[in-house]
Amino acid sequence: MRSRSVPLVLALVLVVLLAGCAAPLQAGGADDGTDDADGPTIDVSGTGTASADADLAVVRVSVTARGDGADAVRGQVATDAESMRAALRDAGVPEDAVTTESFRVSPRYDRVNDTRELVGYEAVHAFRIEVAPDRAGEVVDVAVSGGADRVDGVGFTLTDETRAELREQALREAVESARADADAIADAAGLTVTGVDRAAAGGDFSPVFQDRIAEGGGDAATSFEPGPVTVSATVSVTYTADSSN
Repeated sequence: MRSRSVPLVLALVLVVLLAGCAAPLQAGGADDGTDDADGPTIDVSGTGTASADADLAVVRVSVTARGDGADAVRGQVATDAESMRAALRDAGVPEDAVTTESFRVSPRYDRVNDTRELVGYEAVHAFRIEVAPDRAGEVVDVAVSGGADRVDGVGFTLTDETRAELREQALREAVESARADADAIADAAGLTVTGVDRAAAGGDFSPVFQDRIAEGGGDAATSFEPGPVTVSATVSVTYTADSSN
């Protein structure tokens, strides 16, 4: 009996000791709801913009064909598309600047006596062509003369590098605007801005689209007049503040 009671007593002592240690550890690690941002805070938002001339043109054209058979229209579009691409290559447009946006071959129907009647097929191969803005009109002319029979639109926008530079400028302006508002609010409330608790950025990018093609009569070339491109950014900032006294 003695050999069994000793381990039992030791076990009970160990439980008591652990229970005694648990209480102070739990109290010391409890979350009392406080953080470094205790005290007055000021929530504001700011907006900034930056603009630059477009340095990238996006020309969208399509090669289309209609006929009695699906394979026939597909083949016609393939021939015309290759002719267009060859014309663009000859004009100095890089191969990787011309990419496919969509391709489809679909049946065409007419309504006859309240029923749909198959009248043929249509194939459409749509392309996206990226060039310098001053070459947009030339590329439209080359694509159309080379085999494209539809111009779906011409847009003027920014390269990734230019867009990143403008966004940085817009963000700086947005932060300056937010800080000015925070200082004004703090001054009216008898406070002083002491730092930033948290901040978040947003923003959008506004490309310029040219919907009309400016053409002259006869053999006049297509030309465009792109406008500036604007990048905007917004920030939401929570400032910490303290009494001015």
